[in-house]
Amino acid sequence: MENEFDERLLSARTLHDDDNEFSLRPKNFDGYIGQEKVKENLKIYIEAAKRRGESLDHVLLYGPPGLGKTTLANIIATEMGVSIRITSGPALEKTGDLVALLTNLQDGDILFIDEIHRLSRTVEEVLYPAMEDYEFDIILGKGPSARSIRFNLPRFTLIGATTRSGQLASPFRDRFGVLFRLELYSAEDLAVIVTNSAKILNIDITPEGAYEIASRSRGTPRIANRLLRRIRDFAQILGDGVINKDLAKTALDRMEIDALGLDSADRRLLSAIIKSFNGGPVGLETLAALVGEESVTIEDVYEPFLLQLGFINRTPRGRCVTPAAYSHLGLTPPQNCDCQPETTLF
Repeated sequence: MENEFDERLLSARTLHDDDNEFSLRPKNFDGYIGQEKVKENLKIYIEAAKRRGESLDHVLLYGPPGLGKTTLANIIATEMGVSIRITSGPALEKTGDLVALLTNLQDGDILFIDEIHRLSRTVEEVLYPAMEDYEFDIILGKGPSARSIRFNLPRFTLIGATTRSGQLASPFRDRFGVLFRLELYSAEDLAVIVTNSAKILNIDITPEGAYEIASRSRGTPRIANRLLRRIRDFAQILGDGVINKDLAKTALDRMEIDALGLDSADRRLLSAIIKSFNGGPVGLETLAALVGEESVTIEDVYEPFLLQLGFINRTPRGRCVTPAAYSHLGLTPPQNCDCQPETTLF
């Protein structure tokens, strides 16, 4: 059975009803909104590689889900004028799966591995010489009759995407020459994305309606596009087909998404810490057990946005709710709140 937290409307992970998401993805840098620092540096690296007639250095893209890592990989392939092969860490179960992909690449081609932190150690170790020396060895047979065969590879580019760069082994991470962290989007950038998506989907929307959706989308384009498709239904049935500010607000309120982009699951998470632990601190594993969710999902899906809002702090003793979260929930914070954040987030 699917987990309620994974399948909720505001999950940044890909859901079953995101089938037409690909049609909304920009095809080049001009159509890619936001992440300006990443785009500007990538343009320089790509142009320099093209002028030298070389393949682009290996790239690692990391950050919360739904921010456009796969889209950016496709744009890099388009700008470089090369082919791209797309796979994911969990799909590469055996060394042979990776070998089949690598040996079918051409010079300059891109191999994109999503969720690269979930590669098995044996598959990861095959990538070490492949990334560094563009070759790898395979042992055939066992015992005294075993022999090694060396394969030479074209000069390809590996683009890895991950929400958990800290889980990559240091020798693996060091082999990426270009590392970029994708940040959550501003409401202004998301409003542009919503407007562009509405044009592709033939949806009538006003600038105020687009901004209302953007402001409640948790800084994530995937969520903004998903909300746009759902609010289109409300516009058809409750309105005249046009998404304006009032219609968007009514639809989002009925979906229990508040003005800051928190849904019922977010509010339940905060309320659980407040009611069961007097606002915290509470350990991550204990919190995960309390809400019936995996600790990795709390770290990857919930905390980035709640941390950005200043609603949760990570302390040496665990997670705790801040006075700002109490106020948002209409509650009075305790007077003896001991919730000092860590100097470095992990």
